Amino acid sequence: YVFDLLSLNAKDTTSLPLIERKVLLKKLIRKNPIIKYSDHIIGNGKEFYAVAEKQDLEGIMAKKADSVYFPGVRTGDWLKIKQHHSDEVIITGFTEPTGSRKYFGALVLATKKGNQLKYAGHTGTGFNDKMIKEIYEKLKPLIRPTSVFTERVKTNTAVTWVEPKYIAEIKFTEWTSDGKMRHPVFLRMREDKKLKDIQMATITKSKTLDKTKSKVKSKKVNQEDDVENDDPNEKDVIIGKNKVHLTNQHKIYWPDEKITKGMMIDYYQQVADYILPYLKDRPESLKRNPSGINGIAFYHKDAGDDAPSWVKSKKIFSDSVNKDIDYIICNDKATLAYLNNLGCIELNPWNSTTKALDKPDYMIIDIDPAPKNTFEQVIETANVVKAILDKAGASSYCKTSGATGLHIFVPMQKKYDYETVKNFAHIICVMANEQLPSFTSIERNLKKRGSKIYLDFLQNRRGQTISSVYSLRPRAGATVSTPLLWKEVKSGLSPSMFTIETILPRLKKMKDIFSPVLGKGIDLQKCLAKLQ
Repeated sequence: YVFDLLSLNAKDTTSLPLIERKVLLKKLIRKNPIIKYSDHIIGNGKEFYAVAEKQDLEGIMAKKADSVYFPGVRTGDWLKIKQHHSDEVIITGFTEPTGSRKYFGALVLATKKGNQLKYAGHTGTGFNDKMIKEIYEKLKPLIRPTSVFTERVKTNTAVTWVEPKYIAEIKFTEWTSDGKMRHPVFLRMREDKKLKDIQMATITKSKTLDKTKSKVKSKKVNQEDDVENDDPNEKDVIIGKNKVHLTNQHKIYWPDEKITKGMMIDYYQQVADYILPYLKDRPESLKRNPSGINGIAFYHKDAGDDAPSWVKSKKIFSDSVNKDIDYIICNDKATLAYLNNLGCIELNPWNSTTKALDKPDYMIIDIDPAPKNTFEQVIETANVVKAILDKAGASSYCKTSGATGLHIFVPMQKKYDYETVKNFAHIICVMANEQLPSFTSIERNLKKRGSKIYLDFLQNRRGQTISSVYSLRPRAGATVSTPLLWKEVKSGLSPSMFTIETILPRLKKMKDIFSPVLGKGIDLQKCLAKLQ
């Protein structure tokens, strides 16, 4: 399904209004058995949304008919309007309060199937102090000594069970396959509803992360066990032999996509087997976004005293601050979850490991465009760099940055020191710049280089970091730094194609195509001889 046209017969159409671009698009596609024109509805937005809601679709897109197209830029001219689910469930108990909260911690919820009640999860969010007190006063006379469920419900603190009388309306993202609400939030009491009005919810298989999660379940299910917590916004998980305390699980990290911190942590646990080889034994320079992609970000290098005892670290002297820095080393899933919980949306490992800090495992050329460069120019630059490396006999591997550029890696296998690797990268960048002088530069200063792509060879210095392969990026769309086959690095490629929702199906199909980066290194002397 094609919904927009950005160029026609090599002529840019992005400055035309959307409605005109679509007229051209419809004429171009005509009747095609494979490629379909994605039509639209003008006006009637509420009615159109109601149809999407009725069909249980994710939502609708709203677009300004006269909007022009800005490549690589998210604007307010296109809006994703998602469907929010809510349902009525039965209150069957409450847990003890923790911290400063009074009366209760969370409500225990149920759905009804025939005469049987089925546990549907619990929620400790959506209340204010007044509501908590009012609900507690309603439930207190209904306290009973035993659970209403035939199944065992696990919680960290004791549950006070109540007779199933009151109904609550709960907002949630989706039903899980085992009949529990994901990310439930209390909306209101429904005292107009009776127990007989509540039926078992229709459980459909999750359409987003939960669906993807099931695809890799065999790798994860026996390694991580949830420990129920009174507040579903927080939980303790046992990963391997370590308990990780996760906080603010419902905090929205990507507002447009409605992706929460908890979903982000889930993603990293699902790709852990793929990303950990690229993090293992490498000092981590932590970039933290604790309030999501639109909040303040800051770098955090020193592990400090707050890290759990099982988190490994390595003291490394830093010339820039004239002291030892205690870098965290991420070798396992528990540490990965701990870093994500700190707000580390992206992972930034060193190019070298603690086994040979001065000898990187690979060389990196970062193709970094200025705001006015097109991604087509980035693609052309990457292919020129590859051609030079091919001539040198140096194997190379490409990945998206997850932002606006591309990263090209060349395996070095700890054979050479940083200075030697940097000098080789410099030679490659100079040669590429000579072929593409009109829109590339090796000048780092943005003012001096102007609107040109920066061929960054300085990433090959001790302590420099770059976003890891399979790392999320704190950008709109929840993009992922993704390895590419060189045949994919061609016109039409876009970093926005690779996101938190698309990467796992790709991994299942293609496996880890980036692994040679950690394999046999090149012979620099032979490569230089071929380039002379």
